[in-house]
Amino acid sequence: MDSPSRTLPASWFCSPALYQLERRAVFLKSWHFLGPVTRFQDRKKPVIYEISQVTLIVENSSPESDGINSDGIIVYAEDKAKIKYHLTPSGLLFSTLSLDAPSFEEYFVGLEVLTNTVDFTKLPHRRSISYSGRFNWKTMIDGFQECLHCQYTHPTFSKYYPPTFYSVTNHSTFSQHIADPSKTSDGLFLYFFPICTLNVYGGGMSSFRTCPGTEPGWSRMEFDYYHSGTEAEFEEYFKFVRQVALEDFELCEKAQQGLEGGVYGEGVLNPVKENGVLFYQRRVRECVYRQFELEKKVKEEEREKEAGGGGMQGLGEGKNGAVAVQ
Repeated sequence: MDSPSRTLPASWFCSPALYQLERRAVFLKSWHFLGPVTRFQDRKKPVIYEISQVTLIVENSSPESDGINSDGIIVYAEDKAKIKYHLTPSGLLFSTLSLDAPSFEEYFVGLEVLTNTVDFTKLPHRRSISYSGRFNWKTMIDGFQECLHCQYTHPTFSKYYPPTFYSVTNHSTFSQHIADPSKTSDGLFLYFFPICTLNVYGGGMSSFRTCPGTEPGWSRMEFDYYHSGTEAEFEEYFKFVRQVALEDFELCEKAQQGLEGGVYGEGVLNPVKENGVLFYQRRVRECVYRQFELEKKVKEEEREKEAGGGGMQGLGEGKNGAVAVQ
């Protein structure tokens, strides 16, 4: 009988050394969702992002008279470091933080087959907000990747999208959430590993990024909202989705307190109802272990060149499967 799937230990949400390794292993080698092309239609105002201490700038230099246009969209790093960016045929813009990431096609295998069935240029950008929270980025992604908590944490959301129908299908680096199979044009939630989402529900569209801070116990939430209705209709939609976001925010801060206070150490994941959490946490673990072994090998080779041999202390499994970075 297979052993139960366990969560990442609490140390992975609290350790500064692990976060720095995670930054090199996950963030600098991933593609990050920046938004649909309608986010970048103000030709006079560049859109600025900061993800894992890398600042990206998006500009649209196409003529104003062209309306919704993606031909002039460019992405570059503020420090002039080389990056990659990609615009899907459906109008979604992605970028890397370095050249260490693979090609878009290699990273997001099969994503465009799904996204190309939707025209993401129809809903105009209406509002963006940003604020910080006292929780690790994974604490928020844990909540997004399952809906077991929805019925008691999000009563308004559950009224329209009952957890009974909720399912998550995981791919290599993204997940598709379906709240109700009967609502093909509503209740679609996409998660792009590691920190980005795109959500179509409630008559509009929104996305968020959980940007890691300079220490493991805090993050910055960035939200973008899209809607084609009147001002009153948009405000009604905004109120609805903001209620869900604020409920998640409070839940994450309390969960992080438990992680840092030793109340919670490690748990078991339901392989069906929490398959989305299992998927992304397993990928984080694999990326971190791979990066550790890579850096360990490099250091060993450097020591051999300098002193003719030698080694280094390794990445050990501590109590409850915690990783020790030495």
